Amino acid sequence: MLPTERPPVSAASFLRTISAPKKALAGTALAAVTCGTLIAAAPAQAADSGSAQATAKKMIGNSAQFQCFSKIVEHESGWNPTATNASSGAYGLVQALPASKMASAGSDWKTNPATQIKWGLDYMNERYGSPCEAWEFWQANNWY
Repeated sequence: MLPTERPPVSAASFLRTISAPKKALAGTALAAVTCGTLIAAAPAQAADSGSAQATAKKMIGNSAQFQCFSKIVEHESGWNPTATNASSGAYGLVQALPASKMASAGSDWKTNPATQIKWGLDYMNERYGSPCEAWEFWQANNWY
């Protein structure tokens, strides 16, 4: 083995390294270096959540109401439009239950954050009066 060569890494050794949560990032970096590749991938949700937030800001308009809406969505789904509650079946940014209720805002409710935002805003305004009133209820009950 030349001084510039790295020792071979077995698959088992690699898996042990990345299976430990604290070592996962280091293991991924090691794998990238070992393979001679650069891996630069952000979570797919990151781009979606940013555009969903921008869409919500435009749709809501009022900064205070957007902040309240955003707090609910952050708690409910982390701004993930495909978030699904395994026990209840609640779905989407605003965790509609049943999820199919969002079809009233558009047939693309499963995949379109704007449709989910529209449905969520309508729900909050009709049931609570506003996103901020829905947030007040959420804070007192941990659901809305």
